Amino acid sequence: MYKEHIASYLKEVEEIARKLDQDEINKMITVLKNVRDEKGRLFIIGVGGGAGHASHAVNDFRKLANIEAYTPVDNVSEITARTNDDGFHTVFSNWLIGSNLTPKDAIMVFSVGGGNAEKNISANIVEALKYAKEVGAKIVGVVGRDGGYTAQVGDAVVIVPVVNPDNVTPHTEAFQAVVWHMIVSHPKFQSQKGKWESTK
Repeated sequence: MYKEHIASYLKEVEEIARKLDQDEINKMITVLKNVRDEKGRLFIIGVGGGAGHASHAVNDFRKLANIEAYTPVDNVSEITARTNDDGFHTVFSNWLIGSNLTPKDAIMVFSVGGGNAEKNISANIVEALKYAKEVGAKIVGVVGRDGGYTAQVGDAVVIVPVVNPDNVTPHTEAFQAVVWHMIVSHPKFQSQKGKWESTK
């Protein structure tokens, strides 16, 4: 009863994995290594599923890759206060201002569309990236569709290929996790092995 969808979905996953831009992933690792070497910080932003990924990825980048990493979505009090007082569109940019973003730092975006200023979609991501460009911070991300504003301004942005328009969101969010886990487990980038990998 469910097998047809399962088979087609997994076939799409296989196709996306083959089509991922490996050069762009390599470029992203290079950017992040430079941030770490220069003692910069990594700020990870996203909404919805991307927000959940941001919190998880902060843990991995800190614990496994020894990068000082943060996400504004981990502080619900500040996020909601800024939303209430200033508006949701500036919630990330104002948080970055308060975090004293510098040219040594990087922003990582997890977003399905990457933000679109003209259509007012994920305006909070767009405003954060505008501020990052002003400061001179690096921008990386894993996004879907055409990559949106993130792809336009980013230094290294992986666009998850669309193989089925009906599954853009689940595939994009799934491969965001694939890409960041690939990075933090890279033997030339990883600083500490995970618990199960280090247990014989």
